Amino acid sequence: MERRIWHRFYDEGVPDEIDPPRDTLVACMERTVRDFPDVAATEFFGAKLTYRQLADRVNRFAASLSGLGVKAGDRVAIMLPNCPQAIIAHYAALSIGAVVVMTNPMYVEREMEHQFKDAGVKVLVGLDHLYPRIARVRRETPVQHLVITGIRDYLPFPLNLLYPLKARRQKLNLDVPYGANIHPFKGLIGQSAGNPPRPTLTVDDLAVLQYTGGTTGIAKGVMLTHSNLVANIEQITSWLPALRRGRERFLGVVPFFHVLGLTAVMNWSVCSGFTMILLPRFELKMFLKTITKTRPTIAILVPTIITAMVNAPDIAKYDLTSINYVVSGSAPLPVEIMRRFEALTGGVIIEGFGLTESSPVTHVNPVKGTRKPGSIGIAVPSTDVRIVDLDKGTRDKPTKEPGELVVKGPQVMKGYWNMPGETAEALRDGWLYTGDIAYMDDDGYVYIVDRKKDMIIAGGFNIYPRDIDEVLYEHPKIADAVTIGIPDPYRGETVKVFVVVKPGEALTEEEVIAHCRERLAAYKVPRYVEFRAELPKTIVGKVLRKELRAEELAKVAKGDQG
Repeated sequence: MERRIWHRFYDEGVPDEIDPPRDTLVACMERTVRDFPDVAATEFFGAKLTYRQLADRVNRFAASLSGLGVKAGDRVAIMLPNCPQAIIAHYAALSIGAVVVMTNPMYVEREMEHQFKDAGVKVLVGLDHLYPRIARVRRETPVQHLVITGIRDYLPFPLNLLYPLKARRQKLNLDVPYGANIHPFKGLIGQSAGNPPRPTLTVDDLAVLQYTGGTTGIAKGVMLTHSNLVANIEQITSWLPALRRGRERFLGVVPFFHVLGLTAVMNWSVCSGFTMILLPRFELKMFLKTITKTRPTIAILVPTIITAMVNAPDIAKYDLTSINYVVSGSAPLPVEIMRRFEALTGGVIIEGFGLTESSPVTHVNPVKGTRKPGSIGIAVPSTDVRIVDLDKGTRDKPTKEPGELVVKGPQVMKGYWNMPGETAEALRDGWLYTGDIAYMDDDGYVYIVDRKKDMIIAGGFNIYPRDIDEVLYEHPKIADAVTIGIPDPYRGETVKVFVVVKPGEALTEEEVIAHCRERLAAYKVPRYVEFRAELPKTIVGKVLRKELRAEELAKVAKGDQG
């Protein structure tokens, strides 16, 4: 790839291109085990596993999976929160050539059934709390074996004894009928002698089927190879040359079952010898206490977490000074939230961008160089970028004019599982069509305007909801906000905003509209304001605009019927 305009804004030491990956994820893990056997791979509420111990459990579980009939190419689903078992299962499956299917523990039966059927899952590694839900759909899927584990399995004493009491109080299931085809995770490891089969793996082998969220229809299985994932790790690593192999402490709260957590927390840490401080879920006080106590040096966070930190009334009593880097991804971070976080903590947020189909990272702001708030930054090494017209996607747009963002690089997926038509639509001559509307400035920095599907067309004007979201976040009484388009008999669509007010504050619809009128063109000013206690979001903080729009369409339909 010839040198691009954005390359001159790379920090010192960041290469224009990375070398093509030569190792699989399994080989990367094995190198880390050789280099840092006694470094803690995980810390889980005080319990530690070194990389040597992690490798031992990976080998034992790999042999157990093989004993259950798992062969190279078979699919193994992992339906767990962030815990040591998720890492063990992931690398064990990969080491015998299986394909990992990361499954969201929050999935309902319909979503689970679709994913397990579509992927052809042979073995499911799941959580005891989820067993009743798993049992209800298992017979409708090709799953042959269940391996069930619990949070308590890797907790330290005495938390492992106290946890069942807490779980019972919260009415979480702990009862699993172990027996034929239902196996205890820890029991399999304890009974295994290790020594699994070791098929010859190549970087072009399929490693993961990472399903998209399904918010735009049927969830699609994104095929990511070892090469895709290792390339993305190397791209991220090259962006932060000051990081020290075997010495960083990584705050692991972004879920592994999401592609951001999978690549930028789990795989990056394992391939670099970092210690992962694992949290199964985000709970604000526990999260802030964990930072103060465990002293992580780096964190990948999502906007909902950063927003919650900014709005925490007692944040001053927590020590957040150990964190050197905070990388924000998965959803746009409002500029005002970024400014408030940095003013409050003194930390630096590096905003980036990616999507499931690109493993995920494609863009990041420089660490030391020019960082442009509101921009997703510039393309990472070995990544090319274009902005093309929204109609056919064949014509390059001039700088500062919005169009569809398309990217090309070694991290771009192989395609969608069993969906050749959708693959051909998304991948054209090696370019991934992202579905994001963006523009590029004269320096090559990219700004996401919105998703194509979220754009509002009102009275012939194109309105990008994020423009309005940014203005709403500037209001001192607003904690959270989102904008959608709703049907309008005159304009075609019109603007409605949903607002969450900060605790203890009062706000009226008139005040919100007046605030917007001072800062937006008239055609962008919201016509309707609805106050909510909270907004519906995915596990990684993306507001479910589609869900809110569906609610509005249902209201319209009901009104028509009446």
